[in-house]
Amino acid sequence: RMLSGYKPKNDVKDSYKVLELEEGCSLDDVRNSYHNLAKKYHPDSSSGMADSRAFIRVEEAYRVVLGDLAAKQKSDSGEEEEDQFKSKSLQHRHYLSFEGVGIGTPSQREKQYMQFRVDRATEQVLEYRQQRLESRYAGSDLSRAQDVRQSKKVKITQAVERLVEDLIQESMAKGDFDNLSGKGKPLQKFSHSPHIDPMTHNLNRILIDNGYQPEWILLQKEIRETIERLRKSIVASRRKLGEPMTLPEQKQWGCVCEQFAEDIRKLNKRVDNFNLVVPILSRQMVHFSTDKEILRARKTYEAVVEKVSDPGTKENGGEEGKRFGWKSSLLRWLKL
Repeated sequence: RMLSGYKPKNDVKDSYKVLELEEGCSLDDVRNSYHNLAKKYHPDSSSGMADSRAFIRVEEAYRVVLGDLAAKQKSDSGEEEEDQFKSKSLQHRHYLSFEGVGIGTPSQREKQYMQFRVDRATEQVLEYRQQRLESRYAGSDLSRAQDVRQSKKVKITQAVERLVEDLIQESMAKGDFDNLSGKGKPLQKFSHSPHIDPMTHNLNRILIDNGYQPEWILLQKEIRETIERLRKSIVASRRKLGEPMTLPEQKQWGCVCEQFAEDIRKLNKRVDNFNLVVPILSRQMVHFSTDKEILRARKTYEAVVEKVSDPGTKENGGEEGKRFGWKSSLLRWLKL
């Protein structure tokens, strides 16, 4: 204010005019008018009519009007209500940025607001960590409950095993197992090879008796059945097209070959899986070649066509022999 060179005027009428009010208005009207003018002329506001000198005039007028209203009210109601009309702190700051945080100059309020954001972020991080710890402890409680249930199952299983063992021992003590066939004779279920573990041999025998097959045997069987099915299907497709093939039939044969190549590619993936699990190196399989399989299908088709055509010629020859056989037999009789 000293640098601006403005000299305030304490005229009450001029102050009312600056606030755009009339004498005799209420205290709420004065405050509302001051708030609107502060938002309009304050230099920190985003208004296009911001002016520091106009804002200073509004502030001085506001103080003068407040003093005039306080004096009138004091004269009417006495000194008891004097504190009610004292000038209060300016309320225009909450219209500015920084979420209403901080006091002082804009730069000071910006620093205070940055510190406020840091504190708020720290509190949020702490709350997040607390929630994670609570959820982790809740998950640990669930795992503990599962461990308790699993331990109960183990205890029950062990109790059943002990009960069965006790029943077996009791039966042996009573002599229930004395009349079994083959008592006192050696077991013949073990392998004669001394290099094989008897326990492993018995386990394998039990699995075989119950129809168990290892994974690599099932994969090998599946691969063989799949390649046989693919070979039969491509030969059947070739026989449907016939010979010679027209242009549309050639296109159809190309589509059949493309689908066959895709099936072979999938089958080779199964071969890779089989080679990973097969226990014997000599049992591993090689990939199937699409070109070789298509060539094989063509040869099979040609062989089938030749077999179909040969019986026809033989039948024709047989008919001709039957037709002309009586003449040859007559000539032979005449010669004799």
